Amino acid sequence: MPEEVLFKSESSQTREEIASYLHSVAEKLEQGDAVTLKSGSESVTMEPPARPTFEVKAEREGPTDGPGELSIEFELEWEENGGEGDGESGQLEIE
Repeated sequence: MPEEVLFKSESSQTREEIASYLHSVAEKLEQGDAVTLKSGSESVTMEPPARPTFEVKAEREGPTDGPGELSIEFELEWEENGGEGDGESGQLEIE
């Protein structure tokens, strides 16, 4: 299935600034509100269902014998037609 990027923003931020963005998203999810992402003239509003699939990845990209790039990715997924996620891989713990 082809992927269409509806919005993208990438910038260097402090840990505190990133935490603030994540707190804002968490508050919207807790309240059952839509999440609007804005950067410059770009904007997209998404309405996650009550039970989307929550995917978390820790990745390392780069050569196996040298330094690479590390990332932590958080992703919410759901069917566009209003269906909820069905991913099931065990209980996530973040320490």
